[in-house]
Amino acid sequence: MTNPPATVIKNPTWWKRRTNLERNLTVIAGGMILASLFLAMALSTLYFNHSCNMESLPSISAENNGLIGKARGRSLFQTREQEKDNVCLTTGCVKAAAEVIKNMDQSVDPCNDFYQFACGNFIKETIIDDDKTSHTTFSAISDSLLNKLRQIVTEPIQTNEQKPFKMAKLLYKSCMDKEKIEKKGLGPIKEMLKNLGGWPVLEGDRWNEATFTWKDSVYKYRTAGYSVDYFIDFSISTDLKNTTMRAIDLDQASLGLSREYLVKGTDEKIVSAYYRYMVDIAVLFGADRQRATKELRESLDFEIGLAKISLPLEDRRDAAKLYNPMKIVDLQQKFPSIPWLEYLNKILSPLSIRHDDIIIVNSPKYLSDLEAILSNTPKRVQANYVIWRAAAASVSYLTEEMRKRQLEYSTELSGRTEREPRWKECVDISSGSFSLAIGSLYVRRFFDEDAKKNALEMVNGIREEMYKILSSIDWMDEETRKNAIDKAKSMTTHIAYPDELLDDKKLNEFYADLEVNDEDYYTSVLNLTKFGTDYSFSKLRQPVNKSDWITHSRTAIVNAFYSAIENSIQFPAGILQGAFFSSDRPRYMNYGAIGFVIGHEITHGFDDQGRQFDKEGNLVDWWAEETKKRYLEKALCIINQYGNYTAQEVSLKLNGVNTQGENIADNGGVKESYYAYNVWTKRHGIEPRLPGLQDYTPQQMFWISAANVWCSKYRPETLKNRITTGFHSPGRFRIIGPFSNLEDFSNDFRCPLGSNMNPVHKCQVW
Repeated sequence: MTNPPATVIKNPTWWKRRTNLERNLTVIAGGMILASLFLAMALSTLYFNHSCNMESLPSISAENNGLIGKARGRSLFQTREQEKDNVCLTTGCVKAAAEVIKNMDQSVDPCNDFYQFACGNFIKETIIDDDKTSHTTFSAISDSLLNKLRQIVTEPIQTNEQKPFKMAKLLYKSCMDKEKIEKKGLGPIKEMLKNLGGWPVLEGDRWNEATFTWKDSVYKYRTAGYSVDYFIDFSISTDLKNTTMRAIDLDQASLGLSREYLVKGTDEKIVSAYYRYMVDIAVLFGADRQRATKELRESLDFEIGLAKISLPLEDRRDAAKLYNPMKIVDLQQKFPSIPWLEYLNKILSPLSIRHDDIIIVNSPKYLSDLEAILSNTPKRVQANYVIWRAAAASVSYLTEEMRKRQLEYSTELSGRTEREPRWKECVDISSGSFSLAIGSLYVRRFFDEDAKKNALEMVNGIREEMYKILSSIDWMDEETRKNAIDKAKSMTTHIAYPDELLDDKKLNEFYADLEVNDEDYYTSVLNLTKFGTDYSFSKLRQPVNKSDWITHSRTAIVNAFYSAIENSIQFPAGILQGAFFSSDRPRYMNYGAIGFVIGHEITHGFDDQGRQFDKEGNLVDWWAEETKKRYLEKALCIINQYGNYTAQEVSLKLNGVNTQGENIADNGGVKESYYAYNVWTKRHGIEPRLPGLQDYTPQQMFWISAANVWCSKYRPETLKNRITTGFHSPGRFRIIGPFSNLEDFSNDFRCPLGSNMNPVHKCQVW
């Protein structure tokens, strides 16, 4: 059988030219390719969902570095949709979100400059009021607190009102009575200066040198209510090597201007301003300008001499070097030109010195050098110096003409150009002078008791993280580790206020010997300072009570404290509010804010100074030598890191040595609080997000909240002064320093290694 003829197709297609076998293989191959594509798509979807479930974020590379130069409203991060939809819309959450958004500059790459990212708009939009030196989160809360205290002190005095509350209101009233202050003029203080020995620059040739000695001036100042610290600082303190007892403490003089400025002489702008201020105040008191110019330059040179024999701040961080115990016989032998028995008895009266009393001399060389300076300085120069110090301490309580010149000096020092409103100044003086009485009224009227309970829970959680850190660090030997953990567990906590503060009977007992009226403001202030000095010095013979309610009753203040000699942390009622704490917002906001502060104070127990004290607060070296060496190496890393930061606004580098304690506390504190929040989350679940900030995870919001606490804007003069004389780094460096040292931060924001906020070389003590 012959086959039929084949059909001829002109220009056949590729498919028609294939044999049946080829066609079948092609179909199979195509199917496999499609299946592979579908599988790849499925795996990609699974991977993406898994990544979102883990809340990981896309890396911010050099090519795709966030939203620099782009619209601010656009999101940096992709997050799981259902978590973004879980938003807290309570009043507290809306308010918290609004504050954060107002501060942020979301156009900035957080991995490049997290401070600018979290606080950029705050810095851009904040205008510092003319009567302020800076504007910070602390100052904003302090302003709110001040308004509440104003309500307290301006309420009418009731017939049956307790004496302490009545006196606080009377002091405020007398401070506000400018008409009465102007009417009295300078008469009362001129009489006082005459009784103190007379101001040579005022009395001219009438001043009698034979009636003056520097020691007599100290005795007279003690009786009148002025400071006794203008030649030798005198105080009653806890004996650092036996913290159950007290000791007399002798230190270098308290100066009218920081030592760090005075040692530079009058070529330093601030010292020159101080000198002009001295002369002008003397002239306002009635001195001849030519005489004042000459004589007060000599007294300034004397004060500069005191500054030059004083230890710099860098040399005052080692407590062991400042602990030089002596008895009265040792003092007399080593520094014979000073009649120590007479001197100490006059200051301590009605107490008297005993032969076995411990006297701690912080700087023996200072006392030796002081003897030499005093022997070579004319009495007239000494008198001009010490009476100037009394006059300067009084200016705030005198006439407006005096206060106006004080403001001009303050402007050169801090940059502020206006005095704060009189009511603010008077509330400050009243609440500061009657801190127990005003604190009691503040707690009764304004404090949220839930804050105390919630803060205690946070403290306990953050302490647990410190225990874990101490247990796990690899550079500490076991004996030192055991001692460190014992110290951390022995740390006592004081939150909000002591119960005794609400006991009127105890308050009346404390203020029993004090009298204040609204007739004579200047005299009332002197009575208050003398009352405070009498109370402090009377403690010499009394054993130390580390849980004394009076010591922990300064509640109406926005601050927190660590005491090395008590081994205790204190968080007053005044800080448990505002940006630091609120019970009606997510916990990540609180852990980032007050939690940071809590961790900071806990870590102070293990900073370069706190680590010198044991769990009982005694100055004891409990560190093995090799472990101490490793600690100091790690602390040096922090010193160098911060010492290389420059505040561009004033072109000044930070002092890494003087700020190391605060910087170590910042680095450890934020880390402990972050870990504590993650533990809290495991127990209670993931929290809802804030409205308008849904793209940020709870962990990211922790860091943003922590940064918001330190949003700050300073006047240049204030920033320079802070860097030159302070122990805290400016706000910017309290964020970029610790955050750039923590891998947890870099992980949460996916900062590539080598970026500004994730440097290759990091510092870590705790």
